[in-house]
Amino acid sequence: MNHERHGKHGKIRKVPKLRFPEFLDKGEWEKQKFNNLLRKISSPVKVEPDEVYQEIGIRSHGKGIFHKEPINGKGLGNKRVFWVEENAFIVNIVFAWELAVASTTETEKGMIASHRFPMYQVYDNRAVVSYIKYFFLTNKGKELLWIASPGGAGRNKTLGQKEFENLEFLIPRFVEEQQRIADCLTSLDELITAEAGKLEAYKAHKKGLMQKLFPAEGKTVPEWRFPEFRSKGEWEETTIGNIGSFYYGKSAPKWSLEEDAPTRCVRYGELYTKFGAIITETYSRTNIDPNNLRFSKGGEILVPRVGEKPEDFGKCCCYLSLGNIAIGEMISVFETAQNPLFYTYYFRNLYRQFAKVVEGQNVKNLYYVELKPLPIRRPSLPEQQKIANCLTALDELILTRQLNRVTMLRTQSLGA
Repeated sequence: MNHERHGKHGKIRKVPKLRFPEFLDKGEWEKQKFNNLLRKISSPVKVEPDEVYQEIGIRSHGKGIFHKEPINGKGLGNKRVFWVEENAFIVNIVFAWELAVASTTETEKGMIASHRFPMYQVYDNRAVVSYIKYFFLTNKGKELLWIASPGGAGRNKTLGQKEFENLEFLIPRFVEEQQRIADCLTSLDELITAEAGKLEAYKAHKKGLMQKLFPAEGKTVPEWRFPEFRSKGEWEETTIGNIGSFYYGKSAPKWSLEEDAPTRCVRYGELYTKFGAIITETYSRTNIDPNNLRFSKGGEILVPRVGEKPEDFGKCCCYLSLGNIAIGEMISVFETAQNPLFYTYYFRNLYRQFAKVVEGQNVKNLYYVELKPLPIRRPSLPEQQKIANCLTALDELILTRQLNRVTMLRTQSLGA
C-alpha cells in the first residue's frame, strides 16, 4: 500500500508492491491531500445538565473506538463536545501520531466526542474512509503522522488540524480499487478477531489447567494427574529452600544500557513486561564491567525482587534457558538440581503464597529469605517432566496464535 517504486530508466512509479490482478493495467495511483478527499463536520452539542450522554474515546495503536461510561451534562462541565455522525473518519489530534485514528459506524451515531476529535466525511465514496483508516495502520502512515506532529518527543508531540488536513498520501484513482482493498483488509480484521478469541480461550484453558495440575493449598496431590502417575501416591512435602538455593543478581542499572554494549542482560522490569514463562531471547545490553556482573549458566528461575502489586511477583517468575546472560539486580535467582521448568510453572501457580510474604508499602519487596520456608509438594522427576512438557506445549501454542500468520499477512498486504 502506497509504495513509490522505481520503473525502467529509474522513473518512480506510484504503484503498490502487491495489486489485485484486475487493476494491474489501471495505471499509477495519485497523490492527494486529505482536505481534497474529506470535509470536516462538526455538530456542537448544547449540553443539558440533566441529560445523560454517551461519550466515545479513541484507543491508540489502531485499536479503534471505545465507549465511555454514560455521563450527565453536569458531569461534562464546560467540556466542548460534538455529535458523532455515522461513517465518519475521526482522529484524536493530540495523540494522532500514536495511531489514535478510527472510523465511526452506525453504533456511534448520536454519541458525543471531545472537540479534540475532529470528524471528517468523504465528498463522494465511502470506501475512502476505510482505505484511510487502514493506511494509518501501516508504517508509512505512522511515519507520516510522526513527521507532521511538531513539538518534542513522546506525549509532548501534537498534530494540529491544519497539519493533518494538508497531509499527502497515495490513493488508487478508481473507487473500485479502493473498495477492493478496504473489503480485503476488513475480512482479514474479522479473521484476526476470531483468532484473538481462540487465543483468549487457550489462555483461559492454561490458567484452569495450572490450578488442577498442582496441589491446592492444604492438598497432597493435584486434582488432575496423568494416568501413569495416579497410583504413585502423594507428592512429597518439602519447602522451596530444600529443593534449591537462591542468590541475587548484580548491577546492570538502566544508565548502563546501550544498544551496542557487549553484554546481554536481563533486568527485573523486563520480567513484568517482556517475558512469558520461558526466556528464549534478551532485549537489553549493558556496558558494566563483566567482573561486576553475575552470569547465568542456563536453567535458572528468575523471581522479581521489587514490584508494585504483591500478586504479580509469583506470576512473573521466568525460566532462563540461556547461559552467559548477566542477571540484573533486583532479581532473585533460584537454582535447583530438579526440573527448573516444572518449578517455574509451580512458582507461578503459588502467586498468592508469594504475595503473603511481600514486604513494603509504596515499593514492594520480595526477599528470597522469605521464600525459602514456603511449603510445597514435590512429585517424582518423571512427573515433573510430564507436567512441564504439557504446559510448555500449551505456551508454544499460545505464542503461535499470537504470532499468527494472519497478522503477518495483513502487514504484508499493507506494504508495511
